[in-house]
Amino acid sequence: MLIAAILALAIGTYTMRLAGVLLRERLDLPAGLQRLLPMAAATLLTALAATAALTDGGGFAGVARPAGVAVGAVVAWRRAPFVVVVVAAAATAALLRLAGID
Repeated sequence: MLIAAILALAIGTYTMRLAGVLLRERLDLPAGLQRLLPMAAATLLTALAATAALTDGGGFAGVARPAGVAVGAVVAWRRAPFVVVVVAAAATAALLRLAGID
């Protein structure tokens, strides 16, 4: 189901961007809307990432997974190499689960 959601979002993103190129001269959109449209793809991908990080099988995934994602986000924000980001996130989630915090 996750792959289907990713594919749907990818197709939607591509379609929105293509429509912008093809319809740019035909539509007269307000300036505020023109500023917001490029952020739509990022918003959709953020929603997908949040859903994947916070849920598991339709319910809350527990504390360990979101904590790992948060640590990974902070380490990435500090411009660490990708391998360090992945290891830090995985280690955080693993250590919390090892401590009995699901």
